[in-house]
Amino acid sequence: MGIKPLKIDILPNAPSIKKLIGPSFILLGLGLGSGEIILWPYLTSHYGMGIIWGAIIGITFQFFMNMEIERYALINGESVFVGLSRRIRGISFWFLLSSFVPWIWPGIIASSAKIFGAVFGLEDTKLLGIFLLLTIGVLLTLGPILYRTVETFQKILIGIAVPTICVLSVILAKQFHWHALAKGVVGVGESYSFLPEGIVLASFLAAFAYSGAGGNLNLAQSFYIKEKGFGMGKYAGRITSLLTGKKEDVSLTGTTFQVNQQSVKTFNVWWRNINVEHFIVFWLTGSITILLLAILSFATTYGTSAGITQDISFVMYEAKVIGERIFPFAGVFFLLIAGSTLYGTQLTVFDATSRILVENLLLSVPKKLSEKHIPRLYYMVLWIQILAGVGVFLFGFSEPLQLLVLAAVLNAFAMFVHVGLTLFLNLTSLRVELRPNIYRISIMVLAFLVYGGFSIYILVDRLSKFL
Repeated sequence: MGIKPLKIDILPNAPSIKKLIGPSFILLGLGLGSGEIILWPYLTSHYGMGIIWGAIIGITFQFFMNMEIERYALINGESVFVGLSRRIRGISFWFLLSSFVPWIWPGIIASSAKIFGAVFGLEDTKLLGIFLLLTIGVLLTLGPILYRTVETFQKILIGIAVPTICVLSVILAKQFHWHALAKGVVGVGESYSFLPEGIVLASFLAAFAYSGAGGNLNLAQSFYIKEKGFGMGKYAGRITSLLTGKKEDVSLTGTTFQVNQQSVKTFNVWWRNINVEHFIVFWLTGSITILLLAILSFATTYGTSAGITQDISFVMYEAKVIGERIFPFAGVFFLLIAGSTLYGTQLTVFDATSRILVENLLLSVPKKLSEKHIPRLYYMVLWIQILAGVGVFLFGFSEPLQLLVLAAVLNAFAMFVHVGLTLFLNLTSLRVELRPNIYRISIMVLAFLVYGGFSIYILVDRLSKFL
């Protein structure tokens, strides 16, 4: 299958902001399950609130990255991967590699299994982790319309998790904890500024990269824009279950619109509305949740023996303190929420990476695969990833924090690459009237330099230890 030229049609009118709510919940859910619940609370339990500025900068970068990804999909009704393949031959092979390798490490579901194991008294959670992976495969396979399954799942989880975290934080955090949070947002910690002495930069980079979705998962936002029917995505089909769904024609290549005064005016309404939706759901809700989870960890574990552990046992200690200070079931409920949120994140990760891998497979071997194969390929790739995760567990790699940090460092490098590529795509393929302004370009360039600088530093540091 060659890449077909973009078709031309009419840009539909934008609905109200309320009707646009949806895709941002998926990216928010991707962030809640790793950076927010595990990595930033882990760092604040060790080093206090002085490092939390990194989370705010990280999620702010991702807001602007996501919006540039959405910009291309809104205008052309196709993913960034297709757009880049139009301009850079063979780029799909990079996306295959950088999407499969970082996410093959099941650190998120290993964390979920560890937390559920603490609730039900299981010490060895390897088999539980495998079971959870298999149930994710079943849920995604049986959902009639894939996008709706993922969106509904995340809305339910976020609707329960965020209010719970708010209540617990307000009850447990004292005035000096909030004061420490306020100082930490501007990089002022206890006896340090911005980064404490002795911090493992790989762990900080991991948390920074996971302040939101992370890795190539941000690029999956262009799929969700299409499947929600936003902008020119109205003319693209959706992936449905092979077993329970009604078949729809799925087009890899998109549809754009003639640029004139009326279409630019209509696009500007779309652009304003989706920026507001993404700011409220992704940036604002995500930032508040990161800060509340961090202060909850700080208020319950900082300065204790749990604050020096090198695993996720601080989460269990956090739950223990919550149970002691409020009532016993409150701690158990916190663990159930944390474990379920991590489970939901892993489900969404598999959905996003499967979409990315399928699309880039089609772009890599166009003569052997076509668009009609998309649903079957999706489920084949999904189960390959699940079985690969099972294999990682069976080979004995089951420590959640190590798996999370490894995956996040790899994903930070992937983000360094795709930030630059997305900006390049929008500046070279879109009409001048639809391109990002200098303010957004500057933030994208800064994100590119930061992710690149961190990644190169970690790579050089690790290589120097082997030489």
